[in-house]
Amino acid sequence: MHADSLQLTAAGPPAIDPLWRHQLGLLLESTGDGIFGIDLDGHCMFINRAAARMLGWDPAEALGHNMHALTHHSHADGSPYPDTACPIFNAFRRGLPCRIDTEVFWRRDGSAFPVEYSSYPILDGAEVRGAVVTFVDITERKRASDALQRANADLAEAKSALEQRVAERTGELSAALERLRELAAYSESVREDERTRIAREVHDELGSLLVALKMDVNWLDKRLSEQAAREPDAAQAMRERMRGKCHDMARLIENAVANVGRIITDLRPSILDHQGLWAALEWQAQEFVRSSELALDWSVTAPEAGLPELPEPAAIAVFRIFQEMLSNVGRHAQAGRVAVRLGLQDGALRLAVADDGRGAPPEAFDAPDAYGVLGMRERARPFGGHVAIAATPGGGCTATLTLPLATP
Repeated sequence: MHADSLQLTAAGPPAIDPLWRHQLGLLLESTGDGIFGIDLDGHCMFINRAAARMLGWDPAEALGHNMHALTHHSHADGSPYPDTACPIFNAFRRGLPCRIDTEVFWRRDGSAFPVEYSSYPILDGAEVRGAVVTFVDITERKRASDALQRANADLAEAKSALEQRVAERTGELSAALERLRELAAYSESVREDERTRIAREVHDELGSLLVALKMDVNWLDKRLSEQAAREPDAAQAMRERMRGKCHDMARLIENAVANVGRIITDLRPSILDHQGLWAALEWQAQEFVRSSELALDWSVTAPEAGLPELPEPAAIAVFRIFQEMLSNVGRHAQAGRVAVRLGLQDGALRLAVADDGRGAPPEAFDAPDAYGVLGMRERARPFGGHVAIAATPGGGCTATLTLPLATP
């Protein structure tokens, strides 16, 4: 650094020893940061070459000039920047050091560049003599910061677009799922109607035919018995064999009647139509424990007026869900006892089936292939109900249907 760059203005402090001036010059030149000092009037007392180069001045040309007027006179948008608001000047006017990275310095050619600068008061004992300012050009940093902001803005825009697309797709999938559920509910309703129709036709047509056939076979057996008493022994033997065939036919017809009755019951239990849902549930429970050889603990908690009858679609849904609960016990539980709790709670029907079997981990009931559980939940959903299952390995399982009495 030239000695000229360290010459003090007339208003500055007394001249310093030449050796220290030289050492100070070496120190200032050893850094790439811009450094300059100002007196109490804001005039430049010294400036290093890095500062002068960034500002577009020779060091000697900057000495003695008001540095605010020279390089800090305007904001980035070109609006005036009064020195009364300048943080650099406040360093010696108010004794307030500062570090700023949101402003610009102006070059000799009138162009501006972003800087990060610090200003600290120069103290001579307790007396403030001026301020020393260090600064760096942060153009690249700002450019990188702006690029990062643009990248973040682009990323945020892309994220927003993706979220909007996901929301749209989610809405479409939700709508499709709702339509699918409506279709499933409609299909189940049609299926139940078809079951009812088939059960009634089988009962009315096939049942009547079997009964008539059995009556004819009984009549034939009776006629053969009457004639056998009046005929020779050989003819009597033939007629006895014919009566044996009649008895075999009668047993086959009885088996057919029983099978038809079982098929009708599977399609649509007549007790559901004749005695209502609650009697049908108890009958189904008794039939289940009889065939599976389990002990039954049946309990009903009802008001004095009894349990209210549900509309037919809801009653059928409850009955089918109960059948599936019992079926799950029979297929998977390996239980010795099953308990059924039926009652009202908080304005809703609660039907719980508990067993003392081997249980299962909770996640097993939410598995994609747990079709029985899924079917029960989908049956309950159209009526505002839900099915909850609590189970632990080795601790049995409890399936509970909750169905509001006032459907939504």
